[in-house]
Amino acid sequence: MAEARVGVIGGSGFYQMPGLNNVEEVSLQTPYGPPSDTIIIGSLAGQRVAFLPRHGRNHSILPSELPARANIYALKQLGVEFLISVSAVGSLREEIAPLDMATPDQLIDRTRGRISSFFGDGLVAHVSFAEPFCPVLRGLLAGAAQGSGARTHSAGTYVVMEGPAFSTRAESQLHRSWGADVIGMTALPEAKLAREAEICYAVLACVTDYDVWHPAEESVNTALILANLRKNVEVAQDAVRRAVAALPQQRSCGCPSALADALVTPLSSVPEARLRELGAIIGKYLPSQEAVQS
Repeated sequence: MAEARVGVIGGSGFYQMPGLNNVEEVSLQTPYGPPSDTIIIGSLAGQRVAFLPRHGRNHSILPSELPARANIYALKQLGVEFLISVSAVGSLREEIAPLDMATPDQLIDRTRGRISSFFGDGLVAHVSFAEPFCPVLRGLLAGAAQGSGARTHSAGTYVVMEGPAFSTRAESQLHRSWGADVIGMTALPEAKLAREAEICYAVLACVTDYDVWHPAEESVNTALILANLRKNVEVAQDAVRRAVAALPQQRSCGCPSALADALVTPLSSVPEARLRELGAIIGKYLPSQEAVQS
């Protein structure tokens, strides 16, 4: 099977960046069905990088319909250790302006009904999620965005809303009153699933608008988002390239051992079929060669 140490989930054309070579395209199946699209793997800044169009190449998948478990599982199968999420967000703060970049450090979950765990069905795990983003990867992304020339906000709280409609004005003001900084539709359940998969995960948030709270600015709409994303694509690509080049040889954060104290159910009591299904996620914790990845 093809391998990649770094994953990037983002726009459908994000993998068409300068400097990417030795490109191959792979189709994967997972216990949760296929991922959003085929995965493009190429060499970038000395690393093998897997690019996955989050909404499909034709942007045909709603945020609520994203096969998040399949996406994260597929990247884990490829050996991904670092996962960069490139996402469009709206700003809830005057000082965070359209075309800025942000690397949030906290999340508020306002989604409904999205499956957010690999566990259940006879196997219980409770991962630590106090710090939802990998601090090492987030710091590298913030420095990379600054190095690319973007005005960058290196922390902040990201509200994840359900969508696909944008906020009401009342909701936007509510989120501001909570102290949230940006709003988007895709960081969850990706961040939770990546933590369960022991993958370092962080968001490079491309600010496109002021949501709907700002009295003097245009309310968010699809045309505004796409126009500002097009303006920012080269900066975002350069930031990803810089971050990939700066990744450490060895991971020193807590992400690689997120499941070490999280698995509650004795694995000896879990049905063998369930263990095989989760092979890519829990393989290293199995006591024998049952650690066969699906």
